[in-house]
Amino acid sequence: MLLAIPKVLTAEQVAEARRTLQAAQWIDGRDTAGHQGARVKHNEQLPLRSPAAQQIGRVILEALPGIPLFMSAAVPHRILPPMFNRYGSGQTFGTHVDGAIRVLGNGDSIRTDISCTLFLTEPDEYDGGELIVEDTYGTKSVKLPAGDMILYPSTSLHRVTPVTRGVRVCSFFWLQSLIRSDVQRSILFQMDSAIQRLRQELPGHPSIEQLVRVYHNLLRQWAEV
Repeated sequence: MLLAIPKVLTAEQVAEARRTLQAAQWIDGRDTAGHQGARVKHNEQLPLRSPAAQQIGRVILEALPGIPLFMSAAVPHRILPPMFNRYGSGQTFGTHVDGAIRVLGNGDSIRTDISCTLFLTEPDEYDGGELIVEDTYGTKSVKLPAGDMILYPSTSLHRVTPVTRGVRVCSFFWLQSLIRSDVQRSILFQMDSAIQRLRQELPGHPSIEQLVRVYHNLLRQWAEV
């Protein structure tokens, strides 16, 4: 499932994040890539322990639980601290798949079920720089307004096309869902979306609670905790 989440950050939060990132010290993105990724990665990135990354990352993580669409689609269990990258003219990230396991700072590790890209620059500020995601649902090109985020399965092949004008700045991170299977997450998301619509259109209808029961029984059946 590929899904856009609008307005994860407000315009004010985006503006403050961009001021902070402009003053930060960036490094070659290949320094944080694995062997496979380093061969096709040509961008800049904030160091993992950069104060700027930690500051803006906290803002993002605090915003996510308050976004019903994100919670319904991702069913998050654990979320990695957000990272940040920047693409200038000619920079790109070739086709790759994200690593299945990411190691946390304390030595613990999580499984990457969902990849997240949060855009911090407006689409008209740069040319190129589209996120191209390939999966069983086809090939999708993504370029969202600043503050919006795209979710897609970490199993997908994806790339960032070369930037030909301006600068593209994004946050990216991964999460481990309570639901490992993308197919099962999609089923739960569709059911939850239908339940929310019914609550608006037919409040108090007895079928709503029956569907809620089915939703939670499926969640109980599929969840890994």
